[in-house]
Amino acid sequence: MADRPYTVLSCAMSLDGYLDDTADRRLLLSNSADFDRVDALRATCDAILVGATTVRKDNPHLCVRAAARRDERAARGLPPSPTKVTVSRTAQLAQTSNFFTAGEACKLVYCASPAVARTRNRLGALATIIDGGQEVDMTWLSQDLHARGIHRLLVEGGRAIYTQFLTADLVDEMQLVVAPLFVGDNRARRFVDEGKFPWNPERRAPLVEARAIDDVVLLRYALSARFQTN
Repeated sequence: MADRPYTVLSCAMSLDGYLDDTADRRLLLSNSADFDRVDALRATCDAILVGATTVRKDNPHLCVRAAARRDERAARGLPPSPTKVTVSRTAQLAQTSNFFTAGEACKLVYCASPAVARTRNRLGALATIIDGGQEVDMTWLSQDLHARGIHRLLVEGGRAIYTQFLTADLVDEMQLVVAPLFVGDNRARRFVDEGKFPWNPERRAPLVEARAIDDVVLLRYALSARFQTN
């Protein structure tokens, strides 16, 4: 499918495949060197997408943090940070969340048709609210983002979003960081849900890079013919 953004899925998980534990505070799976790598990756993208659960639970800023990278984007005529995108059936999102208040990037909220009117009443001054139909479909969303000028998309979570993008075969590149720890609690959030994935025992995902970054390991996979080495 050419009419969708080049899509990079970025994830950090524990040795036993969890994105977080069940504590109130966020579990930091990565380290400072890898956070800087992700910041550099963000600076190369037109948009960053996370699900509503990630907005509510992790309250991410989704901004390019390094001033030099923001300046470099500005010098190329780009906004300092990529467009922020989230997806929700009900769009029950706090107006004070970092998604809306951090940085000056454009914000897009895709939600199901029944929630559009009330979401525009609550959040319309903070973001562009987009009617995604009765059930927001990631293939349609990707095409809509492309039509809005998003040519390189970074998907940063969470589990439901990862599952939907992977099972729909919408990911060109996966960057998976493995932290040297176990969570050991099946109440916690895993990397993906059950689903029919294009990559399975009969079709193994090509590993193109494995690199230690201090105490974590980056595994980079090419998941489509559109994979770009840089």
